[in-house]
Amino acid sequence: MTSSNHETIAWTDTHCHVTYEDIPGGSELALDAARAAGVTRVITIGTDAVTSRAAVELAAKHNDVWATVGLHPHDAKNGLDGLHELIKAPRVVAIGECGLDYYYDHSEHKVQREMFAAQIALATENKLSLVIHTRNAWDETFELLDSCGIPEQTIFHCFTGSPTEAKKCLDRGAYLSFSGIVSFKNAQDIRDAAKMCDADKMLVETDSPFLAPVPHRGSMNQPAYLVDVGACLAQVRNVSLDEIASQTTRNANIAFPRIVA
Repeated sequence: MTSSNHETIAWTDTHCHVTYEDIPGGSELALDAARAAGVTRVITIGTDAVTSRAAVELAAKHNDVWATVGLHPHDAKNGLDGLHELIKAPRVVAIGECGLDYYYDHSEHKVQREMFAAQIALATENKLSLVIHTRNAWDETFELLDSCGIPEQTIFHCFTGSPTEAKKCLDRGAYLSFSGIVSFKNAQDIRDAAKMCDADKMLVETDSPFLAPVPHRGSMNQPAYLVDVGACLAQVRNVSLDEIASQTTRNANIAFPRIVA
């Protein structure tokens, strides 16, 4: 991607953890690098009370940063204390990331389900988008969403399913957000899902500082690398890089209505 293209292509990183210590150079330098790469908007994600507050505080300082407030399934055992007071902050655009993770057992499955259901309710009550993390728990994730009522704007972050799971998400009106994993050698199922995803339901993210895309594997990830995620999607879908950037940016405006407020 050339520097001239940076002037015309604008990207939205819909899921990153800019406040995390492992972000290269710290949050301010990472944001500067993102802007230089054409990433003009980022949503930094809360995973517990501490990181949610940090996300809210960082977003308050920057016109191109928004925040989410949420409790990750790993931390479900810690409960929602300290989160409710943050939800009304001006630049909060979603509840999450929240959901179910049965790959690890950092929190009991029953507690994970309770906290996920509670956050689905918070998203609905506060008219906020819902950002979902699901791993090794597709069936129960869908069951909970169906029983609780899926919020109008629901995003499956870092989508790692096959076309089968993708269709189940899309049938429920949800968005699929693709991370650097789509570029990994062993991720053909995810590329197949990205290929069949409805254009108006596709988002891009880095999940930085995790999951650096090819060609940055082995280094810490950052929002500037979103362009490489987009390049992989453009190749998979046989469209231009500009089309991926413009489509996913339009989609972000709808998936996160408060991002343009």
